[in-house]
Amino acid sequence: RATTNNKVREQVLLELSFVNSDLQILKEELEGLNISVEVYQNTEETFSIPLVPLGLKETKEVDFTLPLKDFILEHYSEDSSEYEDEIADLMDLRQACHTPSRDEAGIEMLISYFLQLGYVENRFFPPTRHMGVLFTWYDSFTGVPVCQQNLLLEKASILFNIGALYTQIGTRCNRQTQAGLENAVDAFQRAAGVLSYLKETFTHTPSYDMSPAMLNVLVKMMLAQAQECVFEQIGLPGIRNEFFTLVKMTQEVAKVGEVYMLVNTAMNQEPVKENIPYSWSKLAQIKSDHYKALAHYFIATILCDHELQSGDDEDQQEKALSQLYDYMPEGLMVLTVLKDKVQRKQLGKAHLRKAIVYHEEALRVCGLCKKLRNIDVLQEVLTAAHKRSLLKYAQQETEDDFLSLIQAPDILPKTEHKIETIAPQFSKVKVKDFFHRLGPLTVFSAKQRWTAPRTIHIHHEAGELGFSLKGGSPVQIYCLDPACSAASMGLKEGDYIVSVGGVDCKWLGVNEVLEKFKSVGEQPIEVEVISCQDTAASMHSKSATYSVGMQKTYSLICLAMEEDKTDQTKKAPLKLPFLSWGTKNRQKAASTLCLPSAVAGSSRMKKKLSPFTLLNTESSLY
Repeated sequence: RATTNNKVREQVLLELSFVNSDLQILKEELEGLNISVEVYQNTEETFSIPLVPLGLKETKEVDFTLPLKDFILEHYSEDSSEYEDEIADLMDLRQACHTPSRDEAGIEMLISYFLQLGYVENRFFPPTRHMGVLFTWYDSFTGVPVCQQNLLLEKASILFNIGALYTQIGTRCNRQTQAGLENAVDAFQRAAGVLSYLKETFTHTPSYDMSPAMLNVLVKMMLAQAQECVFEQIGLPGIRNEFFTLVKMTQEVAKVGEVYMLVNTAMNQEPVKENIPYSWSKLAQIKSDHYKALAHYFIATILCDHELQSGDDEDQQEKALSQLYDYMPEGLMVLTVLKDKVQRKQLGKAHLRKAIVYHEEALRVCGLCKKLRNIDVLQEVLTAAHKRSLLKYAQQETEDDFLSLIQAPDILPKTEHKIETIAPQFSKVKVKDFFHRLGPLTVFSAKQRWTAPRTIHIHHEAGELGFSLKGGSPVQIYCLDPACSAASMGLKEGDYIVSVGGVDCKWLGVNEVLEKFKSVGEQPIEVEVISCQDTAASMHSKSATYSVGMQKTYSLICLAMEEDKTDQTKKAPLKLPFLSWGTKNRQKAASTLCLPSAVAGSSRMKKKLSPFTLLNTESSLY
């Protein structure tokens, strides 16, 4: 577009193609780092199919210092320099969360920061405006950054990392021991619980890896991996070649194949299909085929190796075998198959043929994916299972194969170990609010507004204060005598006492504050009080002046007025709030500027949206 010279255009296109090629290489390398199934696996020698861990989301540094110090001075009217240590502790905790240890200590640290963010949100992030703190988090799959001034992005990303860390703990467990498999099952269930909580709590996350569709797939995948570990746990002591044991194992392994089939189906649905790692989708397909093949192998072993003996319980065996099928091939009945040696062999060989087909499909799909093709243990497990089925088939008589037209029926999955998500138990991690000194959160929060602290000199009048105290922490003035000296000095009904005699008493109860009054005897005592402002009145949608005792007065003007449809001569202003301040606006901000509530001649009022209402909605951010 910038030139009509064809030679220049061709040269630019060539250079852009090189740049695009480099970007694609970098993207593939990043994908390999973030989604490799080999990372975080148990380091000991194992003969198990790898499990899939989630990579942690990365973030940029955030400096809370200036925004929080300004807010403490502006909103809480306190010396912000006294809270530098608390702000530093918050930033140190966030920094430590970048590289958590892959154990329970790392989980506890991430949960501690997540809970601390709840305190920070209530203390410093009012619903009416942004604090100017920019949070940047990178997509776990694509590396695409998401930047917002919203603490919800920070909280959601930490939740994702808690779930991801659980998956890494699960994949690092030693799956050759009962304890290791139990820990792996628990870790994957907890990972699924955290991701499910994230999906339900943050419904409009801007990062694709935290979208409801993607989280739904990740939850399914974690539960499938937990189910896989349950099967490994059952078979760890060894699988006895006994009728009822093999029936149980057949149903358990069929359940694993079923859940991975559902995972693979979910991974191939829009919009997840375009972004899910290719190796994950193929691994889910491979596991589905592999475990279905094992189910058919187990039932073939039942039919081929266990003929009905005179001492066997026919009814029990018939009942157990019938539970494996939704239907029997035409012309066959379960009891007849158990008693007839020829039919047993034919049905058993049909299951072996189906097992071999599934094994070959698993090996074929594995060969299509470069990343999976290079995982030696995966190739070894699939090949060994395939050879075992081929050997079993070769051991059967083959002269009647051309007469056998039986198709092996599908196997009904069933498990005695139901796998469910384990909801996050944040209450088990005890954290202390870093900014505890600001006062009880029920009163001293970003949503509440007060006057600046006022100093009142209290004089005892004939042993009476002239008022009563009520409430918890902090205490409030109650039943104030309008004629007392304290009232004449500016004390008001409902004021909160924040300091007595220079000692902070935000966390003191009624009895403790009364003790401080009694301790000075008849001497006058200096008390600091604050008055809670009516939030609804002070932040009315029509008011253009928003002052909280700052040196500069902020003027928040919202042109959210809709003109009456009958007035065709005027154009409705844009409904966009904007913030202006400084010398230019001081004169305007000195008085309250109100927008007209109705257009002259309009027949009725129309509902207007407050800028604070707009900013307070979740959809404005996610």
